[in-house]
Amino acid sequence: MIETWLQPLPHGITLSCRATGERGRPVLMFLHGFPEAAFVWDPLLEHFARPESGGYRCVAPNLRGYEQSSAPSDVAAYRAKHLVQDIAALIAIEAQGKPLACLVAHDWGGAVAWNLANQLPQLMHQLAIINSPHPGTFLRELKSNPKQQAASAYMNFLIRPDAETLLKEDDYRRLWDFFLNMGAGRNADGTGDGWLTEEVKARYRAVWDRGLTGSLNYYRASPLRPPRADDPAATNIELPREMLTIALPTLVLWGLGDTALPPELIEGLDDYIPQLTLQRVPDATHWIVHEQPQRVIAALQSFLLQK
Repeated sequence: MIETWLQPLPHGITLSCRATGERGRPVLMFLHGFPEAAFVWDPLLEHFARPESGGYRCVAPNLRGYEQSSAPSDVAAYRAKHLVQDIAALIAIEAQGKPLACLVAHDWGGAVAWNLANQLPQLMHQLAIINSPHPGTFLRELKSNPKQQAASAYMNFLIRPDAETLLKEDDYRRLWDFFLNMGAGRNADGTGDGWLTEEVKARYRAVWDRGLTGSLNYYRASPLRPPRADDPAATNIELPREMLTIALPTLVLWGLGDTALPPELIEGLDDYIPQLTLQRVPDATHWIVHEQPQRVIAALQSFLLQK
């Protein structure tokens, strides 16, 4: 059974969390992306807490700015160093001073996880990333590849001062389009609503109705976005090599139908991650966690057995 609670952190932030599994067991932690919330991980929390699947303690926080977690008003509060601090503090509480068995992350959760794994690798034994670009390859593609610049153009919409108002219009029509326009929510033959059922929509509305500013501030705080005439954005950034290397066993699971994050982003990953396991999934999109939870579970289960 999944429990929910508000977890205060030592530095004044509170994260709303979902978890299952016995406390004191090895911990798996799951980080969600935009415009999602911790509930997307429920099938994985339930699976990996079972004794026959490892009997893990499984924890999925809502990142700051989401659901009932703290949502600071200052855009600067959503810079990477603060997001990393949140998850490092939560790991210390949940893993009781031990490393996580694995940190699992998707989309913006992956951006946090890449930084955390680089800066504080001692906090985890393994890292698993699902359709979230490594900062080295993402910066490379944003600088040089018109395909990626076009695919990421939505980021410049999300930083607009009126983005909250526009996203709320027509029952969040543009947010549903984030799912549907990326090829998600369809049945295998391309018709219908697939996983994006009325029940799932109701869960998303409950999160979005609490406010969108926190989630949008992730984009406003990050310079990793396509350049514009009045904003050099990614073209003005250089990241030192030491900020890009991941010294942990790392699984990267990538739905190749991701139109926002094309497959070019996984080219050259082994240059940054010596212990890389890369799995390409041809029949999945950015929303693979929703579309194929059993595929994600199987990949993660196999990876965990490698430790």
